[in-house]
Amino acid sequence: TAAVLRGHERPPLVFWIMSGIGAAVTVAFAAFTSGGLGGFSWPDLLLLGAVVAGAIGYAEGGLLARDLGSWQVISWALVVAAPLMVLLTSIAMIEEPPAASAVQWAAFAYLGVVSMFLGFFAWYRGLAIGPMTRVSQIQLVQPVLTIAWAALLLGENLTWPTIVGGLAVVLCAGVTVRTRAGTRSASRSRPRTVSPNS
Repeated sequence: TAAVLRGHERPPLVFWIMSGIGAAVTVAFAAFTSGGLGGFSWPDLLLLGAVVAGAIGYAEGGLLARDLGSWQVISWALVVAAPLMVLLTSIAMIEEPPAASAVQWAAFAYLGVVSMFLGFFAWYRGLAIGPMTRVSQIQLVQPVLTIAWAALLLGENLTWPTIVGGLAVVLCAGVTVRTRAGTRSASRSRPRTVSPNS
């Protein structure tokens, strides 16, 4: 929705249908595992707010990457966020000093440098190439892969609702990614300048 509103893309009806089914499956799975829709609480609303903020940020980042380049977008985002993040991190470290094993610090470093920095080079490049509505659907597969890797590497228990819900989300994302007609955006249809650094 953020990509449609900001990027002026016009995905076909099948995209919206499959996106809606995928969203409904996700909500149904969350409700099933938390004891019903009445089980949603303040943290769930905060998570939903984070998802909305992330969607807006990705759409804006995808548009910026068309002019600035992918690695420049994530780098500038970190520069802009640094003052607030340094302040919040300092407060958190004073209240509770970090303690972790060498393996845990290595995992933290990997997540910070590879997943949350270098990974965004490719992510914003993909969004810039677009259409963003289709490219963004790949993100829906990430939680399913997280669950699968947790089962394989950490021995997490997979229930049938988890497996069925995960397969449904992957199927819906796959169909939306493959939709073709009507996804050309108005902003992509006019000539644009590309930075030599991109």
